Amino acid sequence: MCGIAGIHAYRDGAAPVDGDELARIDERLRSRGPDGHARWRNADGRIAFAHRRLAIIDLSEGGAQPMHHAASGHTIVFNGEIYNHQALRRELHDGGASLRSSSDTEVLLRLFVERGPSMLVLLRGMYALAIWSERERRLFLARDPLGIKPLYIADDGATLRFASQVKALLAGRVDAAPDAAGHAGFMLWGSVPEPYTLHRGIRAVPAGHGIEVRDGRVAAPVAFASPRETLAQGRVAGASAGEAEDALRANAEAVRSSVRAHMVADVPVGVFLSAGLDSTMIAAAASAAGELRTVTLGFDEYAGTPDDEAPLASEAARSLGARHQLCRIGAADFAADRDAILAAMDQPSIDGVNVWFVAKAAARQGLKVALSGLGGDELLGSYPSFEQVPRLHRALRGFGAFRGAGRLLRRAAAPACAALTSPKYAGLLEYGSSMAGAYMLRRCLHMPWELPGLIGDAMARDGLQALATEPTLAASIEGIASERLQVSALEMQWYMRHQLLRDADWAGMAHSLEIRTPLADMELLSNIVALPQLGRANEKRAVARAVAPALPAAILERPKTGFSIPTQRWLTAGLSARLGNHRQWAGYVYRHFTGAAA
Repeated sequence: MCGIAGIHAYRDGAAPVDGDELARIDERLRSRGPDGHARWRNADGRIAFAHRRLAIIDLSEGGAQPMHHAASGHTIVFNGEIYNHQALRRELHDGGASLRSSSDTEVLLRLFVERGPSMLVLLRGMYALAIWSERERRLFLARDPLGIKPLYIADDGATLRFASQVKALLAGRVDAAPDAAGHAGFMLWGSVPEPYTLHRGIRAVPAGHGIEVRDGRVAAPVAFASPRETLAQGRVAGASAGEAEDALRANAEAVRSSVRAHMVADVPVGVFLSAGLDSTMIAAAASAAGELRTVTLGFDEYAGTPDDEAPLASEAARSLGARHQLCRIGAADFAADRDAILAAMDQPSIDGVNVWFVAKAAARQGLKVALSGLGGDELLGSYPSFEQVPRLHRALRGFGAFRGAGRLLRRAAAPACAALTSPKYAGLLEYGSSMAGAYMLRRCLHMPWELPGLIGDAMARDGLQALATEPTLAASIEGIASERLQVSALEMQWYMRHQLLRDADWAGMAHSLEIRTPLADMELLSNIVALPQLGRANEKRAVARAVAPALPAAILERPKTGFSIPTQRWLTAGLSARLGNHRQWAGYVYRHFTGAAA
C-alpha cells in the first residue's frame, strides 16, 4: 500500500515536468507511505513519478519504487497489493524470467513487459498503477475492477497529472473550479460519484479501466473487468434441496479462500472485529493462519445499550483465542479529532468517521494491515435494500407510463412530506416504477428536486444533467436478470465504491494503515455468483455458520441491525431523527470543503 503521483508532458509544445510541482503533489501523500520515498524523472524531463511506500510485501529495498526494468525501459509506480503474486511469479519463472526481489511490484512490472495491458485480467488484488515505456513513449494507468484503490487524473490538453488523492493534485497546476456534477452528486448521495470530483479539472480513472497516453493524446478509458459483467453471469435459480448443502459448503470455502489470500503479507495482519457476521467470519477464517489480532471500536454513548457491539465482539475474540484490543471513544474524542478527520478526508463524505477511529486504534497497536468486513452485505444480500428496492419496484412498475403525473403529484406533495416525514415519499410514483429509481429512493441522501435549494438553481440543473443519475444507474445493472443480483450490482458500484471503499482508503491511509477487504474481491464474487442462490433471508447467516460454526450463538443468530455511530449526536446535540442528522453532517462537511451554505 502506497501513494503514487506523476506528471507527463505528452504534447510536443508542453513544458518539461516541473520538479517543484511534483514535490508539492508528492508531499500531500506523505501519510500514505512512511517506510520509503523516492522520485524519478526520465532523461528528457517529459515524465516523472513519485512514490510513498508503506512496506507490506518484501520489506527490503528490493521492493522500493519507482521500479525499473532496464532491459525493456519500463518504469512502474504502484499502490495496492496483488494477492496472487506468488503464483504469477512461478509462471514468470517457468517462462524463463529472472526476478531479483520477492515483491508483487516486480511481478506486475515483468507481466506488463511480457503481456502489456492484457496482464490485468490475471491479477487478484487491489491496485492503482502507472507504467511508463521509454521505447514506446507510452504511459499506462489502470485501476482494479471494484475500485478499491483510488487514482485521479488532471489533463489540461498538454500535460497529464495523476495521484492517489484529489487533495494531492490540488497542490499542482490543475483546474480547481467547481464541477457542478461533483457538487450535485455529493448532495444526492452523501459522497461524490465517480468519475466526478468537486473540481472541474480532476477526474477519477474508472474502476476496472486502463488509460493509455501515447502519440500526443490521452485515449479514452478501456474496460477490462467489472462487477456488472460478473453478476450478469450469475445463477438466477435458487438452490434445490439437493444442491443447497453443496452450495453452502462451496460458499464457505470461497470465503475462507479469499481470507487466506488477503492474509499474504510480511507484517502482522489484524482484523477489525464488530459483533456483525461479516467481521466475525473473517476473524474466524483468519485465525487458522496463526496468532489472531483483533480491534473493536466502541462508543461511550452506547455503553450498556443494545447498540453497543463491544461486549459481543469481545466474546467472539475470546472464542477465537484472539489478542484483542477494545478502543472506546466519545464526544470528546470526536471533538479533538474533527479537524484532523476533515483534513484527511480526500473528498466529502457523510461516512468514514468510524473507520478513522478504528484505523487509529489499529495503528497504535503497531499494525500496518487490517482486514475489514466491508463488502459482505453487498455480496451476500443482507442490506434492507435487497428486500425494499425490488418490492417497491414490483409494486409500482405498472405506473411507469404515468411518470409525468407522478412528477406533478410530487411537486404538490413534497412540502407536506418534507414537513411530516421524509421528502422521498413525494417521489414514489415518479421514481418507484424502475429499479434505478427505487434504488434512488432507498439510498439517496437528498432527492433531485431538493438540490436547487441546497446548491442553487444553475449548479443543480447543470450537475443533474451531467450526472444523468437514473439512466446511469440503469446501465450499471444492464444484462443482470436476477433482482437479487441487480441490487448487488447497484450497491457494489455505487454505495460501496463511492463511499465505503473510498472512506476506507483515506481513513486508513491517514494512519498509514492498509485496509484489506476479503469480501470485496472479484474472484470471490465470481465464485459466489456461479453457485445457486441460497435465499435472501438467511444467506449470510448460513454462510457465516458454515465458515465459523464455533462462534457464539449470540453472534450467529443475531438479527441484522446495521452499524450505528453517534457522529451526528456529537455534532448536532438534540436532533434525534436519523435522516435529519445525516443531512446536518452532510452540510457541515460540505461547508468545510467549499465554504458554501448547505
